[in-house]
Amino acid sequence: MSDATTHPKPATAITGCLAPIDKAGLDQLIANGRANPQAIKTLKCKTIAEGRFRHLNMVRNLPPYIVDEPPALLGDDTAPNPSEAMLAALGSCLAVGIHANAVARGITIYKLELSLEADINITAVWGTGDVSPKPVGFDAVRISVDLQADAPREDLDALIAHAKMWSPVANTYTKPVALNVEMA
Repeated sequence: MSDATTHPKPATAITGCLAPIDKAGLDQLIANGRANPQAIKTLKCKTIAEGRFRHLNMVRNLPPYIVDEPPALLGDDTAPNPSEAMLAALGSCLAVGIHANAVARGITIYKLELSLEADINITAVWGTGDVSPKPVGFDAVRISVDLQADAPREDLDALIAHAKMWSPVANTYTKPVALNVEMA
């Protein structure tokens, strides 16, 4: 939704209320991607079970990212559960894409909020409950983007569609991915 009438475009900033992205750094990332379009980066995470259903996820040199289950699923309710963490990853990835592409296009963002919800059948209880044939995992994901920026609605719709098309996490949701799980 265009909000240019109440928020004039700043002379030097590319964002309104969001912390600015380093435009020179973004331009360098864009140039690097164009120079080497076949580059593959391997991401790593080590998951350590603490007990019950609480897990520490070690990524780079960051503090542990905790994943737990709510009491209804016998957890301690200390952190998002794995499916909620997937929704958070999707929302964050889409928000990053929307923000970066807005900066690249010279669009000032004043507000960017994504509300996500997903439908999941949990009756299989990780394969220990009702294992009759049914879809496992999310059946549907709905995302509402509250975006206020200095561009016409059709440009913002195109920006959101572009971010969805190029989101690594959104693509992981929608395309088959080779998954290998085996003993170490």
